Amino acid sequence: MPDHPTAETGNRVELAPGEAPSDSRFSNPDLLPVPVAARRWTTYNFTALWVGMAHNIPSWLLASGLVALGMDWKQAVFTIALANIVVLGPMLLTGHAGPKYGIPFPVLARASFGVRGANLAALIRAAVACAWFGIQTWIGGSGIFVLLGKIFGGWSDAAEIGGEPWTLWLCFAVFWVLQLAIIYRGMEALRRFENWAAPFVIVGALALLVWIGVKAGGFGELLDQPSRLGWGPEFWSVFFPSLMAMIAFWSTLSLNIPDFTRFGAGQRSQILGQTLGLPTTMILFALLSVFVTSGSEAVYGTPIWDPVELVAKTDSVFGLLYALVTVLIATISVNIAANVVSPAYDLSNLAPRLIDFRRGALITGVVGVLIMPWKLTSTPELYIFTWLGLVGGLLGTVAGILIADYWIVRRTRLSLPDLYRAGGPYWYAGGWNVRAVAAFAVGGVLAIGGSHSAPGKGPFPEEGLIPLLKPLADYGWAVGLAASLLLYTALMRWTRRGSPGGHPEYGRPT
Repeated sequence: MPDHPTAETGNRVELAPGEAPSDSRFSNPDLLPVPVAARRWTTYNFTALWVGMAHNIPSWLLASGLVALGMDWKQAVFTIALANIVVLGPMLLTGHAGPKYGIPFPVLARASFGVRGANLAALIRAAVACAWFGIQTWIGGSGIFVLLGKIFGGWSDAAEIGGEPWTLWLCFAVFWVLQLAIIYRGMEALRRFENWAAPFVIVGALALLVWIGVKAGGFGELLDQPSRLGWGPEFWSVFFPSLMAMIAFWSTLSLNIPDFTRFGAGQRSQILGQTLGLPTTMILFALLSVFVTSGSEAVYGTPIWDPVELVAKTDSVFGLLYALVTVLIATISVNIAANVVSPAYDLSNLAPRLIDFRRGALITGVVGVLIMPWKLTSTPELYIFTWLGLVGGLLGTVAGILIADYWIVRRTRLSLPDLYRAGGPYWYAGGWNVRAVAAFAVGGVLAIGGSHSAPGKGPFPEEGLIPLLKPLADYGWAVGLAASLLLYTALMRWTRRGSPGGHPEYGRPT
């Protein structure tokens, strides 16, 4: 029998009437559980969410980045497909707490890291999301700049500021404001936007395929190009770090997917919706990228991987305007859902009294500019190996702790009221669970300690930050997840064995 009553509806739990916590240090309306009656997202909503997020320019460019590293198109699509099937697992595991308890990611992290310690996990996720927001906004703004320049002419000849035409900075700024204006309306507005954005973007991508196919009279030679790497040791030395990087592309959402599933009508909705939406869409988009690029080689004599650059070659004003709208919708769809929602909740968790969801979104937008995203995407090596590899290693470490705590240690049982108060089973020592911090530190060092760069290709020494760990660097996400999961489970079980009659830190079942 739990110390604090909770109301249950089927397999969904909510706070009983009058149980809403009053301590504003740890709660505000954005962090409290979503009432069962308000959990209405269906399978279609989750599928549309993923379709809307997966259909974006960086997703399109993933295949091109792998081909640029020496893979043929079949190897690139295989790598992307496998990565998204792998990352779907932790996505569904962490997403389970959303429909059941109605809580966002930073509140779920309180069960493992502690009511205060959850800020460590939340701020790591928020920092990554802020950087991704900046990257997506820069790419989207650049696309708008290219297409408007084609329509009106003369934009690229404008006076430069910081090495770029001022018109490019204007497109970047306008696009930045537009996104924050949409998210300011809240999560329900986001759900409605994703519902119609997803099919619109699919139609746009298929229209691009038909257009280039007609111009090419078929597809070019790219599909017949052999891999420069073969299938021997040279391929595998590129494949594994590339696989980890492709996993890292969505490893961000494998942490904060409860921010969305908390609105789910049930587990079936989130499981089917995510399974239908994520791997299938990413595989389809990778194939579209390859086929369209192949057609562009037949038409223009060279492969054009950037869809914006390709569309800019048309003389049709209608085609340019349609492409402009598609780029806008596609980039907004992923950027708001993937890169604004999470840090808005994460920053709110840091200071619930001062920061609500909307203020958190605004802070995200500002930080996304300050990280100078135009530098992170300058080369495939920097983008895939350094940025995505480093991010994947750290986020995999946090994911391992969340999964171990929720599924192995607590067997999906949480005490909702205790997640919002001091002195309860999730308070640990002053609000911090030192076992989670230790597991994170060890897993993080193993995952990214061996990070290395080729001479002139990145910020790390060629021999690795910690030379002994260099062999692990190519498997950062998997190493971080496995190491933190095993170590956290061992530390928590050792604590329980040392406490007669069990240990209260395991939480109380509802």
